[in-house]
Order: sequence, then C-alpha cells, then structure tokens
Amino acid sequence: MLETTVDAVMAELAELDDPKMREANEVRGDDHGVNLSKLRAVAKRLKTQQDLACGLWATDDTAARLLALLICRPKAFESGELDAMLRQARAPKVHDWLVNYVVKKSPHAEQLRVAWTADPDPLVASAGWALTTERVAKRPEGLDLSGLLDTIEAEMKDAPDRLQWAMNHTLAQIGIEHGEHRARAIDIGERLEVLKDYPTPRNCTSPFAPIWINEMVSRRGA
Repeated sequence: MLETTVDAVMAELAELDDPKMREANEVRGDDHGVNLSKLRAVAKRLKTQQDLACGLWATDDTAARLLALLICRPKAFESGELDAMLRQARAPKVHDWLVNYVVKKSPHAEQLRVAWTADPDPLVASAGWALTTERVAKRPEGLDLSGLLDTIEAEMKDAPDRLQWAMNHTLAQIGIEHGEHRARAIDIGERLEVLKDYPTPRNCTSPFAPIWINEMVSRRGA
C-alpha cells in the first residue's frame, strides 16, 4: 500500500515538474523543477504522514525529499536517522529544510549540534553551526560565546562556502543578540572581510557581519 502511495505522489510531482524552473534551480545545486508553493499545497493536502515521508525520502528524489520534510513527524526520528539523512542531503534546499523544519524540532537537536559542529565534513559541520546560531538567538545559556568567536576568527576565512556562510551567520547573531560581544564580533567581521562584497539586492541587508549586526541592532533601537 505504501509503495502505491509513494508511486502516486511521485507521479504527481512529475506532473508538477517545470523544466525552466529545474534549470534555474540546478544553478543553485537543487535538482528539481517543482514550484515550492505548489509543493507546499501538496503537503497541506497530504497532512502529516510519517510512513509516507520515509518512503518519499527513500526515493532519493529532491522534490520528493522536500515534500517528505513537510509531511514528516520531526520528533519521530532517532538521532542516528537524522544523522544519516543529513549526510544523504546534498541538495542545498533539502539540507536547509532538514535542519530548519525537522532537526530544530527534534529532542536530539543539541546532541547533533555538538557532534555535527566537530564533523570533518564541511556540509555536516555547516548544519552544526546552523543549530548553534539558533541557540545563540534563543537558548544561549551554557554556550561559550567567546570560544565560538575564537573558532570563527581562526577558521571562517578559509572555510568552504556553505560552512563559511553558516559560521558567518553565527558571528552576526552573536553580535546582534549579545551586546557584550558585539564589538569583538564586528571587529572579526571587519578583519576577515567574509562576504564583504556579496551582491545584495536593494532593500535587503548585506550578509557582511559588521553591516548585518549594525543594521539589526539599529532596527531594534538597542
């Protein structure tokens, strides 16, 4: 029964696949052509179905995996399952949704954060830093913020792109949320110049940490 259901959903996703959208997504490393609004509409109709989500994930199809992440039950996964899923999630959108929609809601999030941050695979490590950014903003108690800044200062400049992006987000979040570390966070950003020249659309905030920090602090009136 599950296989038939998976097959039916896969057929629906195939119908929704747009070659032009696929071409645009592939430039960003995401090999699917399904409009995300339409994908979310499918998820809304299917509602939460953990077994179906697992079946869709097992297809190794990017659109199916994105849908799986929308209909799964995050707390149903064991830590080992989430670790395996992250290592399988090479498409950037799948990686991001897995971390943000599933792992952050898992009771294993902190255990995985610690393990992933120290992982030699930069894509896995980037997930650990994404979870660290979440803690910096929402649950900083027990975090060694000075130690995090030490690591960022030593490693971010030469880190691979996605890991560098995640570390930079942590740097900015520390500067935004924690006034006692703000000056140092800005100084690190200014010296390393990571993402300083990143093309930023009008009315958007630059990801260059000093600009990002100052802009967000200014908005809050801090």
